[in-house]
Amino acid sequence: MWTLADTQLNSRLLLGSALYPSPDIMCRAIEASDSDVVTVSLRRQSFDGADGEQFWQLLKSLELRLLPNTAGCHSAKEAITTAQMARELFGTRWVKLEVIGDDYSLQPDPFALLEASKELIAQGFEVFPYCTDDLVLCEKLMSAGCRILMPWGAPIGTGKGLINPYALRNLRQRLPEATLIVDAGIGAPSHASQAMELGFDAVLLNTAVAQANVPVKMARAMGLAVEAGRLAYEAGLMHQQDTAKPSTPTLGTPFWHQNHE
Repeated sequence: MWTLADTQLNSRLLLGSALYPSPDIMCRAIEASDSDVVTVSLRRQSFDGADGEQFWQLLKSLELRLLPNTAGCHSAKEAITTAQMARELFGTRWVKLEVIGDDYSLQPDPFALLEASKELIAQGFEVFPYCTDDLVLCEKLMSAGCRILMPWGAPIGTGKGLINPYALRNLRQRLPEATLIVDAGIGAPSHASQAMELGFDAVLLNTAVAQANVPVKMARAMGLAVEAGRLAYEAGLMHQQDTAKPSTPTLGTPFWHQNHE
């Protein structure tokens, strides 16, 4: 068990609900992952028609914690309005705050992100800001009242993994009191495990599972990788060194002598 925004959860894997071949595969993948939290975007799913209502009822039937996001927003004002709509529709204070600054890399706009975070926190939201691995930005987001930070591993949908482990490791060391979740860029279970080995509290991913040849199996693989990475971090990874060191030292090694009588 671990605590996310005062909520007790079992799994440290957060999963997205977009891009799956079908709603049925999405549900089976979420179940296979053992995830307790699923993200959902208002911009990807309309709630006006029958399809929107069916999708909403499907998510409710999973009995998981929903994390609405403001994907596709390009200004603080737009993101704030979307977050307010999400709170009404989903009945939650949680919001994954995305404010895109560059359409090519989908890199967050740090200035608009900070502006929107301050306003939404003032309105009583629990803000999960999607940000880069910039330490100064993360410190300012925390000063604004964010308890949870979601730095990217790599740009959304690239599957490149952790392109700057140094920066992520630095965030973990410098912000020990923050809940840190690697969000975006995870393409393989090894990437998810690496993030957890760095001491991050959780991983959020979508494309790597939804677009896999067999999403249900990949979801299970990601869930196990996150668990393994966390266990490794808690156990304590061995330190790397340049020279070989025998696992069985010569000193004290027992010798057996064959009796030739």
